[in-house]
Amino acid sequence: MKRSTLRMIVACSLVTAGTLTGRAPADDWPGWRGPARNGISSETGLNWAWTADGPKVLWKASLGTGFSSCAVAKGRVYSMGNRDNADTVFCLDVETGKEVWKHSYPCSLDPKAYEGGPLATPTVDADRVYTISKFGDCFCLNTRSGRVIWSKKFEPPPITKDDYHVWWGFAGSMVVAGERLILPIGTAGLAVDKLTGKVLWDNGPGFSGYSTPVLFDIGAKACFAFVSGHEIVAAEVETGQVLWKIPWKTTWDQNASDVIISEGKLFVSTGHGMGCALFDISTGKPVPVWRNKKMRTYLSTCVLWQGCLYGFDNVQLRCLDWQTGEVRWTVPDTGVGSLTLADGKLIALTESGTVLVAVATGEAYQPLCRAQILEGRCWSVPVLADGRVFARNAAGDMVCIGVRVEPAATRKDK
Repeated sequence: MKRSTLRMIVACSLVTAGTLTGRAPADDWPGWRGPARNGISSETGLNWAWTADGPKVLWKASLGTGFSSCAVAKGRVYSMGNRDNADTVFCLDVETGKEVWKHSYPCSLDPKAYEGGPLATPTVDADRVYTISKFGDCFCLNTRSGRVIWSKKFEPPPITKDDYHVWWGFAGSMVVAGERLILPIGTAGLAVDKLTGKVLWDNGPGFSGYSTPVLFDIGAKACFAFVSGHEIVAAEVETGQVLWKIPWKTTWDQNASDVIISEGKLFVSTGHGMGCALFDISTGKPVPVWRNKKMRTYLSTCVLWQGCLYGFDNVQLRCLDWQTGEVRWTVPDTGVGSLTLADGKLIALTESGTVLVAVATGEAYQPLCRAQILEGRCWSVPVLADGRVFARNAAGDMVCIGVRVEPAATRKDK
């Protein structure tokens, strides 16, 4: 199997995790891609003037094998890992990294040419945290105690050679939409009641791909879109009614990155021969604006900031113009990676465990600092919350580094 294919396998890890419809505190990151579901933190005044020794490491933790990123809410950090063929949902103290509680259940590691383990990131909503395993074990847990409020089991899709080469597991996570949880299961999703787990609608079985649904509105109607196995699908939140589909089939059926929706336009990007495209969806039906192969995201989703798209085009960090799709700048040979944005800065984590910080501008690549913070394979997206950056590797080593500007020391006059 090609190396590029292996990279895409765990793209699913980066496209997992639910997100919230309600407004979260600025210093929380309650699920995949943050409080606004766009990969951007609203925190400012952060410290990027690192010493030669790198940023300050506040704590480290061990979670077990997996690619789950983390959610941070109300002083706690949530993530997942696998040991001895059991998945564990961890709740850690944000200040110390010490375990508050954990919930474990039997689940195969299932490495399949990569390390294996859970791919989804937990989603926090009020006093509940929602998780899903790669084999469809879905839990709603109490955030204070880890007690199971409800659980369900969703069956994997039937494996057929006509549909796809291999299935890597459920990776797209739940999105909280009012009283509903939207799950990217099947070719067009399903919804459950977030308080009880009762299925409210189900668009039927099929290959879901590995991306997470993105919420948007058409007039007064709440909708969502995600990239399923072979197409981009948009549907209504309330009923599940499919509004439109755009064919989007990669060589290995590995659609992983989320769509980006802004000002009536939808951006999509994947690897394996597809590249990227921008569609105008303001009229209710998608109309192509541009399409090229200048952004091929095997792993994480791009970030849109002030008219520019930032992301990893295969093994190079790149900036594209949102309106035209033209390349603004490229940093070659960075390796596959993932990124988030805060304080007007790109925070990128390469697969080798190096964190790169640069000014988010389309004018030119303007690096600020870099440091090696992890060893081993790092495909999970870094998270910034409460003045801290949280990152992990495939082995489950999590590190928390401090980037908050500390107040100047004061001295009492004698």
